[in-house]
Amino acid sequence: MSIETTVLPSGLTIVTDRMPRLRSAAIGVWVDAGARCEAAPIQGVSHFLEHMAFKGTRRRSARAIAEEIEAVGGYLNAYTGREQTVYYARTLSNDLPLALDILSDILVDSVFEKGELVRELAVILQEIGQAEDTPDDIVFDHLQEAAYPEQPLGRAILGTAETVEAMGRRDLIAYMRRWYAPSRMTVIGCGGLEHAHVCDLAAKALGHLSETKAPATASARFVGGERRKRAKLEQVHLTLALPGVSLVDPDFFTAQIFASVLGGGSSSRLFQRLREERGLCYSIYAYAQSYRDAGMIGIYAGTGGSALPEIVPLIVGEIEAMASSVSEEEIARAKAQFSAGTLMSLESPSARAEQIAGHLASFGRVLSTPALLKRIEAIEAASVSAFARRLMETGRPALAAIGPIAKLESYARLAARFGS
Repeated sequence: MSIETTVLPSGLTIVTDRMPRLRSAAIGVWVDAGARCEAAPIQGVSHFLEHMAFKGTRRRSARAIAEEIEAVGGYLNAYTGREQTVYYARTLSNDLPLALDILSDILVDSVFEKGELVRELAVILQEIGQAEDTPDDIVFDHLQEAAYPEQPLGRAILGTAETVEAMGRRDLIAYMRRWYAPSRMTVIGCGGLEHAHVCDLAAKALGHLSETKAPATASARFVGGERRKRAKLEQVHLTLALPGVSLVDPDFFTAQIFASVLGGGSSSRLFQRLREERGLCYSIYAYAQSYRDAGMIGIYAGTGGSALPEIVPLIVGEIEAMASSVSEEEIARAKAQFSAGTLMSLESPSARAEQIAGHLASFGRVLSTPALLKRIEAIEAASVSAFARRLMETGRPALAAIGPIAKLESYARLAARFGS
């Protein structure tokens, strides 16, 4: 590993990992601004801004942006999360200057032309409509709202049709000026590149940005509750969540191993018990989601309505069983999955860049691969069982379900299964 880090006088951080055998590179700008930074009236502005960044600058039209990157065989994209918005490119190493020039152009000099705003608003409204029509997608927004009600962290990243339609050019510019400060940006490059070269390019493209003081985001608090939606579907899309851990919590990796044992693959407890042995569902898995100051353990099941009376008690029963004991074999498999994923990511510059961003969010620095694997290897079955006991004592889970849910037990009965 050849991690190098530089912080420019403006506060912009540059991190690179040179992968000398590669002739390509991944470069991106991670901005610490996402859906949880939004006030309720402008819910969805982070995502709207991400869309508009590709719709023209003072130097390039939307078409020119697409044509220039594709003319060298590269690609350009972005995504919006709850805590970050990421703009990234993948090119051959020789075309890295072009990639970073385009990225900086759309971040610094977008014009937000009125006609493009109107057109992209229509696209986003279609995206919102598509999400609403995709139950196995929108159910996770409902779960987020149930877990963090009346909080920015509980709102949908896409926003609502009402909030997005009410936005104008001034809202986008004001939000960008407030949150897109150099101290909240990290340029990450991986692959066939040189750190000094990336620093020179970044300093030229983004080093002139002025610092602005963004307001503090509201602290998140897992509250729990339910969101149910009856719908004429073949399947029920059922999700449960329990309070997890933040990115900086000492139990961060314990939560990951717990989720893997519970429902991280076809050898996991939930998959084997509910799908393979009982045939109660087609899809079932668990995951650990962490944020800066909060987190959740989530479970998804796609099942028939007639299986609901069995499936919820069985899910809770598996968590309760893990609170009593977890086998060394299960822990070993989960560690192997995590370790293999970590090592495989080192073979892809894009995956490596994402891994670096995750390390910076969790540890404030990039861990070496041996140090990271050592932390995973140190996790013991007893600590995973203790984590499961902690979940069983929460008392107030979050529930979201869409479909033929008549046989789904009451929230009060579900909540009573916890808190013991």
